[in-house]
Amino acid sequence: MKILFSGGCKNGKSTLAERSVKALAGDGPLYYIATMIPHDDEDRARIRRHVESRAGMGFITLEQGTNVTRCLDRADENGAFLLDSVTALLSNEMWSENGYDPDAGERAAAELTELARRARHIVFVSDFIYSDAGHYDEFTETYRRALALCDRVLARECDTVVEVVSSNPVIYKGGLPF
Repeated sequence: MKILFSGGCKNGKSTLAERSVKALAGDGPLYYIATMIPHDDEDRARIRRHVESRAGMGFITLEQGTNVTRCLDRADENGAFLLDSVTALLSNEMWSENGYDPDAGERAAAELTELARRARHIVFVSDFIYSDAGHYDEFTETYRRALALCDRVLARECDTVVEVVSSNPVIYKGGLPF
């Protein structure tokens, strides 16, 4: 089963995603694909909170901030995966040590599609940041369009698509495994 959770920041997406992937894993391996590359103390504190929140849950953490399909080289594709988050992954791909890459969205969407197709069970977490009517600079608009592309591709690949609003799941496609 493949699931996409999207929604605003701090709305409970990760909690629902963890619950879903645990239900899918059964007795099989449980993987957490961590995509955030820390750049400052705030990032490191956020990562620490996420690690602490899933302590004792049985996750094997796969740090993969770019080139996400490479994490499958270190995992059993028949396991259950939680990728948190598409948002951070795209940011890493778009703004790297090599500079700004406006075409990163298409590459990230292709890799996410491959990951969804290869993994038996996978849950994706993404942020819903592209629907307001604000006017942003070219870089931000390129990023928002690229994230929307990634989420559209994942919505097509996934069995279940959920928007999380104030910790409440709004299911647009499929159903949850619990």
